[in-house]
Amino acid sequence: MSDSINKNEIMNLLPHREPMLLIEKLINIKKLFSATAIVNVKKDSFYVQGHFPGQPVMPGVLIVEAFGQAAAALTAHGIDKTTYENKLVYLMSVEKARFRNPVVPDCTLELNIEAIRSHGRVWKYKGEAFVKGKKMADAQWSATIVDRK
Repeated sequence: MSDSINKNEIMNLLPHREPMLLIEKLINIKKLFSATAIVNVKKDSFYVQGHFPGQPVMPGVLIVEAFGQAAAALTAHGIDKTTYENKLVYLMSVEKARFRNPVVPDCTLELNIEAIRSHGRVWKYKGEAFVKGKKMADAQWSATIVDRK
């Protein structure tokens, strides 16, 4: 397994596409355990125009979505392809989400995620989001792998 995967490789693992594919790459991958996801928060990101005009901020819910995408990519990258083929990963719960500082464009958001445990098709994760070493948000969440209809 490589230590990092790019956006094209992520698109082979996840069903997300532009504009909802938020993560650019996964780096520092420790198989099925942890990784760092890179999110480029740009002035022309789809959510900037309306959230908030003149003072754009990345919505907290999209930071949580990026956490989920990073976790799904980490898991799919680490497991056998037949396990996730024709499957989707759904968020089940979000716990302890805290938004400490606003994430404003243009910046690189680094999401450090870790798989805490897995039981069958249910996985639990935790993550912290940073811009230039400053903590912006953190959360814990659970997700499950389900059959694609």
